[in-house]
Amino acid sequence: MNTERNVRKVANSASGSFEFARSVFRLPVSPRNLAAALLAGLALRLIFVIHFPFAAGDTKFYDELAQNWLGHHVYGFFANGHLAPSDMRVPGYPAFLAAIYAIFGRAPRAVLLAQTAIDLLSCIVISLIAARLAPAAQRRIAATAGLWLAALCPFTANYSAVFLTESLAIFFTSLALLVFVTAIGHPFVRAHNSHSNEAALSFTAWIFLGAVVVALGTLVRPETPLVLLAAGLLFAIRFRRRADWRKLVLTATWMAVGLLLLLLPWAARNARTMGRIEFLAPRYAQTEGDFIPRGLFAWTQTWMTHESDAWLLPWKLGKAPIEVSSLPRSAFDSPAERGRVSNLFARYNSNLDMSPVLDREFATLARERTARNPLRTYLCVPAARIGEMWSSPRVEFLRYSGQIAPINERWRDNRSDLTTTLAFTAIDILYIALALAGAWLCRRQAAALLLLAYVAIRTIFITQMQTVEPRYVIECVPLLLVIGAQTIAPLLQWVSVISAQRGWNTSSVAAD
Repeated sequence: MNTERNVRKVANSASGSFEFARSVFRLPVSPRNLAAALLAGLALRLIFVIHFPFAAGDTKFYDELAQNWLGHHVYGFFANGHLAPSDMRVPGYPAFLAAIYAIFGRAPRAVLLAQTAIDLLSCIVISLIAARLAPAAQRRIAATAGLWLAALCPFTANYSAVFLTESLAIFFTSLALLVFVTAIGHPFVRAHNSHSNEAALSFTAWIFLGAVVVALGTLVRPETPLVLLAAGLLFAIRFRRRADWRKLVLTATWMAVGLLLLLLPWAARNARTMGRIEFLAPRYAQTEGDFIPRGLFAWTQTWMTHESDAWLLPWKLGKAPIEVSSLPRSAFDSPAERGRVSNLFARYNSNLDMSPVLDREFATLARERTARNPLRTYLCVPAARIGEMWSSPRVEFLRYSGQIAPINERWRDNRSDLTTTLAFTAIDILYIALALAGAWLCRRQAAALLLLAYVAIRTIFITQMQTVEPRYVIECVPLLLVIGAQTIAPLLQWVSVISAQRGWNTSSVAAD
């Protein structure tokens, strides 16, 4: 009798979980709008794929890893004629490339078309998140707005044509956040005194699923666990009462299990072949024995605030002389300090070698500058980096300069460049404005706070990278669209009501 009762409970739990999952993944968008948005998104992405394909500096590493893995069954690089294993990059994107190469041969266009398909799937995920955030009466409009915003977003669409990890990273990040947004709204979370096994089982299944998706994303971009950090923060706040501490422990446990379960094979492989346990990838993407000039990077952290600065120093390191005259004034606090830096780079330029001795002297400079002005290192420079990354027109992969000033000179020299840059800048400002308004409208929603927490955590984390690259926050752009859709939804609903009152024929628009 007890067995029969337990079976019935499990069946009821499974049925309830299935209905809950079906409600989450039911897209409240009309077939006409879905088809039109995806076709428009496909057309936009094909324009980038056909006219603006781009191979970045990291592309060659991913391509070589994929080819060696596929052709020689070794995940590594050739060095001095010998193929050696490497943990320099996590294996997700090389595995994706290897799969495409195995089916279509080494066909770059096939890779970009596959990324296009994945990016269109991301648009659907974004639409689903937008629906979860909206009130029931606006859910259909918000989902439609989120879908169209995502489909026509030139920033994310551009990465379909770039041989980098971003399209896959956007998909896994968005999907993981959809799962955790759903988990935050689970009945198990809202019930203060519910500890039933059925509800706990359903909730932990969602948490485990989210962690697994994060793990898949981590194998593409190693900073993806920041999603778990944001979700963990929200759950810690939600379960802060002593009565809910069991729920908090349950949540943290299954987050860890889901993440580690998929990362363990990668860590085991690194332990076996590299002699070290590495769950992610080395911070500086170095191979065993490489010297990393951490002192130099600590010094650049005290002044580097622009994307263009990377061309002046980090990307020239070991390849070309570095001229002190090309560095910005913010790199020096006094003529005496400029003289010290000039002397250090003169020694470097003699053989293009950043030795440990030189690096220690740069570390001393970094400590001195930080001691003189700690706010600059810990607040002003990171804030300037945030402004640079979020105000970028995002044309770095489109063969446009991205420069506006001096506007008269830019207009005279290259009108197409300036016009494109201004257009992309205006779109960026529009997205941010919509997101700010949507954040205010959704300020009391835990799901919206999760998205905002992730944007904040990732943005702050990225300020500690050795260069300032706008692409590092591209995974956050879809979340701006999700929150921005919450601004558009009530506006469209208001227009629909006004139109109905005045007798305009907008019934089909309102229905869609």
